[in-house]
Amino acid sequence: MPMPDNEQDKISLVIAGKAHSDWSSYRIDSDFLKPADGWQLVLGLPDKVFPAEIVRGAVIRLQVGDETVLSGRIDAVRRIVSRQNYTLALTGRDDAAVLVDCAAPVFSANQLTLDEVIEKIVRPLGVRNIRVQASSAPRNDKVTIEPGMRAWDALEKAAAGRGLWPWFDPDGTLVVGGPDYAADPVDTLVLRNDGTGNNLLSLEETRSVNGCYSELTALAQGHARHADSKTSTAPIDVWNDDGSVRLLASAASEAGSGQTGTHDMRAVVTDPTVTWYRPQIITIGDTSNMEQVNYRAKKAMSDARLSGWDISAEVPGHRTAAGTLWTPGQRVRIVSEPHGLDAVFFLMGRQFSGGRNGQTTGLRFKEDSVWIPDAFPRDKKRRHRRGRKQKNDVAIIDVGSP
Repeated sequence: MPMPDNEQDKISLVIAGKAHSDWSSYRIDSDFLKPADGWQLVLGLPDKVFPAEIVRGAVIRLQVGDETVLSGRIDAVRRIVSRQNYTLALTGRDDAAVLVDCAAPVFSANQLTLDEVIEKIVRPLGVRNIRVQASSAPRNDKVTIEPGMRAWDALEKAAAGRGLWPWFDPDGTLVVGGPDYAADPVDTLVLRNDGTGNNLLSLEETRSVNGCYSELTALAQGHARHADSKTSTAPIDVWNDDGSVRLLASAASEAGSGQTGTHDMRAVVTDPTVTWYRPQIITIGDTSNMEQVNYRAKKAMSDARLSGWDISAEVPGHRTAAGTLWTPGQRVRIVSEPHGLDAVFFLMGRQFSGGRNGQTTGLRFKEDSVWIPDAFPRDKKRRHRRGRKQKNDVAIIDVGSP
């Protein structure tokens, strides 16, 4: 299959109001599971003059055609001179880099809410545009931020306490939220043995038991605090009938008033897709209520399940059949006869690559509806898929009182 080199999808580095193109090679990454998206560009300079405005730390914008795909700064500049050639090699990351590299400006342990983390840690590091992208989220009073903790780790911890995740949009906006699994698939990728309708260059599927468990027990306790919530052990159903996680029940041993704290909180989660006994126990730090124990146990098991199935694909060009740039967060149907696949998957990450051999895009898929599923709770009637009810729900089981 030929690889297109579309002039309309030329890669441009915009810096100090100037656009630089005609790169001999490039790579632009974007992945939800990586704190900062990276990029790399290599350019030959026939005029043998290095642009003065391209220096480390310079603010840049990367574009595919007229569309911005990344905003950030240059991390490193390499100037290579040989007998007849001048070569400029640049590497950098998006605007999350400052949060990944720098410690949170906190000089004593503090209990902070997500809003307080944004105001006291994120904004002072230069992040101005922030958007919360979620229709609902579990409540959490505060999380503990220690001196020396990286700003990104503090933000991730506070977001996780609300059932959300942080990332940066291409325009540099910090988003705290989750994917909308109700969105329609943007394309169908096909790999058939006879070649009919094929639009994939390659497809690799990996299923692994490493990091997956049949049962996970979360143990937690909470210090004395007026805001402690004494949650009962009544069943709490927060998941859907499409093969993702379902929360059934949990337990806690509590005593005294709202100032006495909560101890011996426990939640046990099972994953029926792991059919033999593989237990795991995790401990959760200071936790104010059972809602958080339930959520964190469910989140830990969801992350474990997420690690067990990975699909990597390579496609020509940088756009879907409809002309949309490939972007993490899209849902895509994959039909592969050799792998026995015909289902919708979630696009977790993508990599734009190009050079003398044309333009290609690497796509990394994960199981649909598993990662950060609580940001946009779905209506069961509207999202019931073809009348099928899955029986592989991850579930928190009733453990009774410790």
